[in-house]
Order: sequence, then structure tokens, then C-alpha cells
Amino acid sequence: MSWDYEKFVQLSDAEEYFEFFQLPYDQKVINVNRLHILKKFSEFIQQIDENNPELSNSEKLSIYRDALEQAYQIFLESTPLEQKLFKVFKQKPKNVITLTELSSD
Repeated sequence: MSWDYEKFVQLSDAEEYFEFFQLPYDQKVINVNRLHILKKFSEFIQQIDENNPELSNSEKLSIYRDALEQAYQIFLESTPLEQKLFKVFKQKPKNVITLTELSSD
């Protein structure tokens, strides 16, 4: 399949990526996990580009398609909290004592 790389770099919405690559998706899943899917997809793209600088644009797009499918699949089987893609999920809350930190004397 042949995709237009110039068109790809202009995409921004999750639905646009799925439609560009002609991948099926559930709108409810996209609505709930949109930012997480796009963040994971972005991480995959960065890894692909760093590890495969010799690939042509059409070869990259083929691999990007698989990466988008994989990012989507992750959030069918996992939650954003489990994936911890964003800083807010990685930070320990301040002024909070967890039950595991309490001890009975």
C-alpha cells in the first residue's frame, strides 16, 4: 500500500491517523484514550526513526501503521494508569500518606 508522507505529517487527530492508515477503531475507545494512544504512537515513531534512519518514507509509514495498531491495542488491554505515559501518573502526590506507609504501634 502506498501512503503520502506529506499528508501524514499534517495529521493531528487520532481519527485522522486511523483513517489515513485505513485501520478500524472503536470511537468509544478513542474518546476515552485519545491522548494516551497518540502519546504511545509518538513514542513508537521516535523509536522507529532513531533505530532505522535508513528507511524510506514509504517504509516508515508501513511500520508506523503497525505502531498505531499496537498503541491502540495496548489501550484495549490496559489502562492509562497502568501505562503511566504522562508525568502526572509518575509523580508521587505531595502531602499524602498511603496506607502502606502507616504502621500500627
